[in-house]
Amino acid sequence: MSMLKAVRRVVTGHTARGSSVVLLDGIATNTLANPARLGRGLTDLWVTDRAPAGNAGRADAADGPIKLEPPPKGSVFRFFQIPPEAEDEALSREERERRTAAAFERRGAAATRVDTTRHPAMHKTRTVDYVILLSGEVTMLLDEGEVTLKPFDVVIQRGTNHAWVNRGSVPAVLAGVLIDAEPVQSA
Repeated sequence: MSMLKAVRRVVTGHTARGSSVVLLDGIATNTLANPARLGRGLTDLWVTDRAPAGNAGRADAADGPIKLEPPPKGSVFRFFQIPPEAEDEALSREERERRTAAAFERRGAAATRVDTTRHPAMHKTRTVDYVILLSGEVTMLLDEGEVTLKPFDVVIQRGTNHAWVNRGSVPAVLAGVLIDAEPVQSA
């Protein structure tokens, strides 16, 4: 079983005179681990609440509750980690569903689980996501089909129902930028 990977985060800013400086340099602390699934969770690195984003101030924009989706008209930059699916193979479908539903509820994202027939972690957000697999291997499940990713593969995920499944033997670590978008209307 694995723990969440620690992420060093360097955030720049400005002095009162307008000079560039480092505001934060250290391990990102705004993490949300899934207590029911060791090694699965999120580390928010930065959050914006509007576009264009503001670069003024010295506050840590990731210091707040972790939600699956960014604020309206905003974005979120995060690392997320998916442990091997084999770690849960002894659980029944009902227990996986219960644990997954609780995890989405904790992230304020219960409503994103529109059709979980294919997998309990299927969800559909109102975002466009730029996702990069950094290490391990992960499969993105869609309503129709799936794609297995290797390190440095990139996904542009455009508000589709999807789930991340790790069929490998080591945790998969991904970086994602989620940007608020208009929801896709069903035909």
